[in-house]
Amino acid sequence: MDLSHKIQNRSATVGVIGLGYVGLPLALEFIKAGYCVIGVDTSRAKIKKLESKKSYITDISDEDLEQAFATGRLRVSQEHELLKEADSISICVPTPLRKTKEPDISFIVSATRKLSRVLRSQQLIVLESTTYPGTTEEVVLPELEKGGFKVGQDFYLAFSPERIDPGNPHFHLKNTPKIIGGHTEACTKMAVSLYSSIVDRVITVSSPKAAEMVKLLENTFRAVNIGLVNEMAIMADRLNLDVWEIIDAASTKPFGFMPFYPGPGLGGHCIPVDPHYLSWKLKTLNYTPRFIDLAEEINLRMPVLVVDKIAFALNRFKKAINGSKILILGVSYKKDVGDVRESPALDILELLQQRGAAIFYEDTYCPHLELHGKSHDSIALAYDRFCEFDCVAMITNHSYYDISKIVECAPIVVDCRNATKAIKNKTKIIKI
Repeated sequence: MDLSHKIQNRSATVGVIGLGYVGLPLALEFIKAGYCVIGVDTSRAKIKKLESKKSYITDISDEDLEQAFATGRLRVSQEHELLKEADSISICVPTPLRKTKEPDISFIVSATRKLSRVLRSQQLIVLESTTYPGTTEEVVLPELEKGGFKVGQDFYLAFSPERIDPGNPHFHLKNTPKIIGGHTEACTKMAVSLYSSIVDRVITVSSPKAAEMVKLLENTFRAVNIGLVNEMAIMADRLNLDVWEIIDAASTKPFGFMPFYPGPGLGGHCIPVDPHYLSWKLKTLNYTPRFIDLAEEINLRMPVLVVDKIAFALNRFKKAINGSKILILGVSYKKDVGDVRESPALDILELLQQRGAAIFYEDTYCPHLELHGKSHDSIALAYDRFCEFDCVAMITNHSYYDISKIVECAPIVVDCRNATKAIKNKTKIIKI
């Protein structure tokens, strides 16, 4: 039976490499659709947790894992050799930046080399990891064709960018349109056949390179517009204006405007990282993408602005940062998740520490935090003890925070998210 028929009758076995925030939800969606799934990850800790049916992903519960394993159609392992059995393999490995801000595609390279050893006829390979335009055809394809297989005939290759938004209650994998670009028409057709069985809508583009560029446009668009509104916040502050009032008023325009909001800086797995993949690629072609570089410069300045606001707030009460007890509320990069990757809260904590502050934080989603080799634990959320701190700074506005109690009990509140907009008494509130 050929691959197309296996996909149609759900007898295909799907492999997923990388069981993180992209790969694990993808694996479970394939299980729901009736496929057998082999999940592979190099992390022994992740595999052990999964085997114990314990989730480490915000959007996946322990019950979700129990149900998936109960079907008897889910296997997880560190062994890539098992992927010989897979008819389709999705690569969902990390693509971080090096310290030099250059792309680190070593995880893609490693996964591809391991795949080339188990590649067989009639397999579909789909790269989902965010990367620079050209990676699929310039890096993955040559490695897979080393054994003599011909793409589009013996095996199929496509790129389909992940569009996971952790903690989003409205959009998840199934109802978020999926972009697919295959190396050949046959590759695109095969990838569409598979993914259309788990998502509501599939959109095709002309090539893997085009699909890679789609992902980078999406996140560069956000990074640049956040940079713009962050600079607006700086300018509004100089003009003694409330930037949040300005944005709310501008948002009433029914055309030609889309609201973005300032914050303590960029965080997460995508927006602070992905634009650098595009920037790096274009610089190899002797072109400097100036919007990306400028947006990064402004966004990286925001943690310093927050610390300056804390210093300003303390100064009003004749206190210095040095020696002050400062409580940071929320260290994850966005509300109601436990992900601290690239979180600006880490930079803010470090800057406060450098200025001599005694730092504390509260975040139920992140009970433990490593900061430059030193371990920190979240304090218990006790509003009546907020008076013991010199300043409370709201970095992440988790849903479980009672804003009115925070403002009532804390001596000074620095609000980075406009969380206190409904509070009438603004005398001890400082906003960015």
